[in-house]
Parts: sequence; C-alpha cells; structure tokens
Amino acid sequence: MTENGVVKNNLEEDTQYGRFLTFSLGDEVFGIEIRYVTEIIGMQSITKVPEVPEYIKGIINLRGKIIPVLDVRLQFGKEPIPYNDRTCIIVIDIESVSVGLIVDNVDEVLTIDDEDIAPPPSNKTGFENRFMKGIGKVGGKVQLLLDSSRLLKNDEMEILEDMIEEV
Repeated sequence: MTENGVVKNNLEEDTQYGRFLTFSLGDEVFGIEIRYVTEIIGMQSITKVPEVPEYIKGIINLRGKIIPVLDVRLQFGKEPIPYNDRTCIIVIDIESVSVGLIVDNVDEVLTIDDEDIAPPPSNKTGFENRFMKGIGKVGGKVQLLLDSSRLLKNDEMEILEDMIEEV
C-alpha cells in the first residue's frame, strides 16, 4: 500500500477527525474538538474551593471521580449570568486531567474540513487569543474553534491537579 493510502486509511479510521462540539456563550458560538469531549452533563452541585481564580468554580463528584469545573464565560472575560436549565458542563480531558467546562448551552456536532478552517489572526493584528485554534466556516457562519490544550496555562493545570489530589 502506498504512503498516501496509509494516511487516507488512518484518517478514515479516525471518525472524530474534523468533528467539533459547538456551544454558545451569549451570542458567540465556539467549537471544541470532539476527541477531547468525554461527556456532557447537566449542572451539578459544585463544591467551592478557596483561593482559586474566580472562573474556577470548584469541584464536582461525577460517579466517584473528582472533576474540577470552570466557567468558560468568566474565563473569557464575559459578564457572569445565572445558570439555567440550558446551562451544562462539557467534561473534557486535557493532558489526562478531566475538566468540566460550564457553558451557556450545547448546540450541535459539526464536521469542518481542514480547508474550511482559517488560522487565528496573528498577534501582529493586536488580536491575541491563546484559546483559539482557528476559525471554522460552516454554512455561512463562523465558528471560533478552541484549542483544548491551551484552555489552561501550566500554572492553572497545576491548580486543578492540586485540587484533585487534595480531595
């Protein structure tokens, strides 16, 4: 089999490649690669943890596993809003740590081809967003695609890991 055939078969086998779970924060729609998503759950009782950044809301117990939860709206510098029946937690794995992301609501799963993903604006434009992986274009709409590995800085990951170890 040719090298191109091998690459094509690997992509076909990866059914999650190019698939993004979209969610809303207010009027903005974001996408996160589905391969990082382990599940979507409704809001849960969150145990607050002292001396953490405001957007880290605390921890939840999900079937015996302690998961730190952060409010993406607050992390992105948006105004807090009360949680409602559409608010949910997207549980993702970042570097083998499960983290819950509180979002306004989950929309859908989209397939976005590589050619429909533009790189994020360069830092030279004055627009810097460490969270962005790219900008997806789907059906005339723009989706801001997040880079799961960059949602948390190293020191923030350490805080979350410490929270889990202390419980």
